Amino acid sequence: MNAYTYYPGCSLESTASEYDASVRAVFQALEVELHELEEWNCCGASSAHSVNPLLALALPARNLALAQPIGYDLVMPCAACFNRHKSADHELRHNPERREELEAIVGFTYEGNVNVRPLLEVLTLGVGLERIRERVVLPLESLRAVGYYGCLLVRPPEVTQFENPENPRLMNQLLDTLGAEAVDWSYATECCGGGLSLTKSNVAARLVDRLVERAREAGAEAIVTSCPLCQINLEMRQSGQHKMPIFYFTELMGLSFGLSEAESWWNKHLIDPRPLLTEKNLLSQAVVG
Repeated sequence: MNAYTYYPGCSLESTASEYDASVRAVFQALEVELHELEEWNCCGASSAHSVNPLLALALPARNLALAQPIGYDLVMPCAACFNRHKSADHELRHNPERREELEAIVGFTYEGNVNVRPLLEVLTLGVGLERIRERVVLPLESLRAVGYYGCLLVRPPEVTQFENPENPRLMNQLLDTLGAEAVDWSYATECCGGGLSLTKSNVAARLVDRLVERAREAGAEAIVTSCPLCQINLEMRQSGQHKMPIFYFTELMGLSFGLSEAESWWNKHLIDPRPLLTEKNLLSQAVVG
């Protein structure tokens, strides 16, 4: 497929705007059409499903209704957004009583012709690693990083239907394709405490520090994620003087593609990744437009 419907979600419109910019830039570089869903609404993550289970399904169901007549698969960069939309789609497909209820609330007839897909899957399996490899002009061969999924991208597996929740591999395969050294570790799907970042910040900080410590023990210099909630929590809640940079995987794709706009993404980070990239000689080389 050479075209997808794009649901950016609320975080990519605000705190994760560099994620949105890198997604759009990478798709353009790969010459794959990305059409933002018109009049999309918030999916309700992470508060709606805590207070109103029906609303938590109806909000993403409306977006599915908007995407249905377009017919393209629906791409979700945010793990929380993917989880909520996939949950709604799962109910619509497998629960006739709930489907009837949601159809009445939203005002549509569910057809099931649109697949909800995480961004990582679309790029690695839809576009393909070989196509990505052909676009690399600046291999990230000196960078050692761990891939971090968080807990929402792969769980519950019967709903998300995306990778092994205990040992996912696509992130590492992508990092290898970009020329980086993908470091194996056992914490790729451990929770970072993002949902507790404001209500129980001490718990979130403890979980973040454990993840960063384990990444360092594995020999990594950076953590690479696909979730805006995980990314900002991992940056914001790190303690100590020597903080580890946290990248979106699409940012590293854009860097390896030699995209000039990648320079503007680093300014958005709470932990400046440029000292590490400079040390690895990944900023001094010429970029292309």
